[in-house]
Amino acid sequence: MSLGGVFVDTETIGKEDWEELQRNLEATIPVYDKVNRVATFGQVSKWRRMVRERLPSNGRILEVGCGPGSFAEDVEGYDLVCLDPIPEMLKVAEERVNSARKKRGDGAAEFVHGKAEDLPFDDASFDAVCTLFSFRDWFDKRAGISEALRVLKPGGTFIIVDPAKINRFHGFLGWLWMRTYVSLYARILYGTGGHPWKWLTKTYVSFGTTKDYVSMLQEEGFIDARAKVVFPGMATIWQGEKPVN
Repeated sequence: MSLGGVFVDTETIGKEDWEELQRNLEATIPVYDKVNRVATFGQVSKWRRMVRERLPSNGRILEVGCGPGSFAEDVEGYDLVCLDPIPEMLKVAEERVNSARKKRGDGAAEFVHGKAEDLPFDDASFDAVCTLFSFRDWFDKRAGISEALRVLKPGGTFIIVDPAKINRFHGFLGWLWMRTYVSLYARILYGTGGHPWKWLTKTYVSFGTTKDYVSMLQEEGFIDARAKVVFPGMATIWQGEKPVN
């Protein structure tokens, strides 16, 4: 695989690339929310709200790739479990999320170190699994989808949000937006061209289209797999359900 865009692999990231990606993601923690707000013209809060609205009315929820807790902080009233492969992300997220939950009177969320491709949970143990702006960075997306299906209860919901790529032309526009606008802001913020947000562009290059992952959800066993490209075409929300039988 080449992250330069010559070869595209919609399913996996090379081992060395993935390990380098984790180091760069950890380096984004201090400015994670700030860059995301600028990169999405403030739309990221709306997208997170849309995911919360798609969750079941109650039950046990797993967020895969919780990052510094930007989404989990506002998830109210559920038995919440957050997983991430980066220990420092979990440390920041746990303090942030459980502080907010304590103020609301919610029970503490659980924070678990692990990867999407090897979820350390029992079969059929969650009512919903979600991943926001993390799916693109999974080492093996197909294996991660299969794991999400395994840990969901029958009838449970799986929700993904990540940058949209409707087709090659739309993907080129997305790459151009990240390569110029987002990279320029990150460069100013970090004071160097070697900022870790370059990896946002690199992983987007090899990310598949909206249809690719609808097909992958179906192939791995989800039913009613569908996707919605969210205005103004900057993100896609995918959703599927685990069969009851």
